[in-house]
Amino acid sequence: MLSFLCFLIFLTPLCLFSSFWWLICSLLFLISFVYLFSFPYFFCWGGLGYIFGCDLISYGLVLLSLWICVLMILASESVFRLGYFSGFFLFVVIVLTIMLYCTFSSISLLSFYVFFESSLIPTLFLILGWGYQPERVQAGIYLLFYTLLASLPLLVGILYIYNSLGSLCLFLLGGNDLLAGGLFYVCMVFAFLVSMPMFMVHLWLPSAHVEAPVSGSMILAGVLLKLGGYGLLRVFPVLYKFGFSFGVFWVSLSLVGGLFVSLFCMRQTDLKSLIAYSSVAHMSMVIGGIMTLSYWGVCSSFALMVAHGLCSSGLFCLSNVSYERFGSRSLLINKGLINLMPSMAMWWFLLSACNMAAPPSLNLLGEIGLLSSLVSWSWYLMFILVLLSFFSAAYTLYLYSYSQHGSVYSGLYSCSLGYVREFLLMFMHWFPLNLIVLKVDVAVFWV
Repeated sequence: MLSFLCFLIFLTPLCLFSSFWWLICSLLFLISFVYLFSFPYFFCWGGLGYIFGCDLISYGLVLLSLWICVLMILASESVFRLGYFSGFFLFVVIVLTIMLYCTFSSISLLSFYVFFESSLIPTLFLILGWGYQPERVQAGIYLLFYTLLASLPLLVGILYIYNSLGSLCLFLLGGNDLLAGGLFYVCMVFAFLVSMPMFMVHLWLPSAHVEAPVSGSMILAGVLLKLGGYGLLRVFPVLYKFGFSFGVFWVSLSLVGGLFVSLFCMRQTDLKSLIAYSSVAHMSMVIGGIMTLSYWGVCSSFALMVAHGLCSSGLFCLSNVSYERFGSRSLLINKGLINLMPSMAMWWFLLSACNMAAPPSLNLLGEIGLLSSLVSWSWYLMFILVLLSFFSAAYTLYLYSYSQHGSVYSGLYSCSLGYVREFLLMFMHWFPLNLIVLKVDVAVFWV
């Protein structure tokens, strides 16, 4: 684990020279492929060194982080072409990659908390430095204060665990009894629920997505939303007794909120806002699956987190392609794209199909497992899950049909077709999303 971290730190001096843009991109691709072969074949911790280690959950999310960060550089070619502080942009992306790598590789709760909060700082720089509108300052403040204020009780809870158990190692927490009340449970869980985000504390996410550049939206949807799910999976060995008492509240709130958010998606006219709200709807099912505390729920939640990271990031890339052509994200202007960019319409179709959990995508595997775990937990959830699945397909079809069909906007004079870089970017999102299905045992911990 430390060797990969040293590779990433080695790239930071190269960021000072913007001429090394494609070299850094290629080296990150190489690191991702090398890390792919360091797969832990047993469901236990390996690669231990200092405060870093890796198990199956960490491995999947670290690989996702490396992959999305490479694709962020590939998608932000306009920063390099226009010379818009491209060296500093590379530096921010590399620092963010290091923070995410350390977060998912931490074997101590305290180091996980430190890197978990530190990953927000480069994301804030991306939004404030390369955002599109003046409202990006307000969006950055939303992002920072929602997550920071919710995570302060988490720090107190972590210190309480250390005072009670004398250790913060993740693999020593399981099976320990903590004599604490419901307030301790809420303190430990609430920061992760805000980060995912759960309905009613999700308002920071659409504003951050709309104001962020394509790289900021990709890392927010692809990895940062998964920090909350990863944290829940890590702290529940300590909280499992309270989880049976409070689980009904979290499952009900998240699923009903996901249904409401799906209805919000049906009336959005902004491409990025629609995709951002769909992320909240998908994460509501992940929260519900984790809160059931069942084996199927935990495994399927992990599979859907990885699938959503690739699918949602790809959709944000497609919306950025349209934005660079038309200068607008409005569905009223971005219509009839199948007439102008028929090749790009194929990628819209493929990623939209994955977003509505069509086979053979990993989304389908995750959602089938989540439906099974939630229905086995309570049969009454069947009614909400039917509506949630229906509206998920409805707003995805709305996104695809309104953007691809219809008459072309009359104010549009010319439009270029897709570049090879953009086709490669779409392929790099879609191919792993459908390839992982061939290795189901890794995606749902059947090793």
